[in-house]
Amino acid sequence: MLKDIYITFHDPIWTVALFVALYFPLKKILLNLYLRKHFKEKGEPDEVVKKKLNNRARLTSVLLSFVFSYLYVQNVF
Repeated sequence: MLKDIYITFHDPIWTVALFVALYFPLKKILLNLYLRKHFKEKGEPDEVVKKKLNNRARLTSVLLSFVFSYLYVQNVF
């Protein structure tokens, strides 16, 4: 009984924990990469462009973090 409950809630807990641990550093790295690319191509970005790049980095990091954490937990645990 207790083992079934543990197995049921084990994967989602570890998936969310790994997702949270990966999300913030990955978002920061992606935002820096997007800003550098924009700076090289078009110069200093204004606030509207920074907001768009921040949203792009946020979405990309959510997708990458969730997919990686889900696949990692499924394969390792």
